[in-house]
Amino acid sequence: MTGPLANTCFPLEKSMLENPVELTDQPGTLTFDDARRLADREAETRLKNPMLLAWYDGRRGFFSPNVACCDPSKPAWLVYAQSRGAECTIAINGLDYVFLYRSTEPDHG
Repeated sequence: MTGPLANTCFPLEKSMLENPVELTDQPGTLTFDDARRLADREAETRLKNPMLLAWYDGRRGFFSPNVACCDPSKPAWLVYAQSRGAECTIAINGLDYVFLYRSTEPDHG
């Protein structure tokens, strides 16, 4: 389920992301679906069996999951992913698209 940016309690800033992998591809024209495929491929090179925990589409103002805000200093979707063990954050074209993943393998380290 997605929700408009207006439903988040705090706007995203780069400083909120933990060690993001920054990618650039087709600035201004990259679609969400293409960004998702790019992020999925990158996550697969960094984690065993990556699972997407949360995403942000800054170009359209959407994010998932659409959860209630539990931290007044970060967007709720970001808090959700970070509190559930996000290990890999991929930011594409600045903050146009952000994807957070964790490994589903217990001994991936």
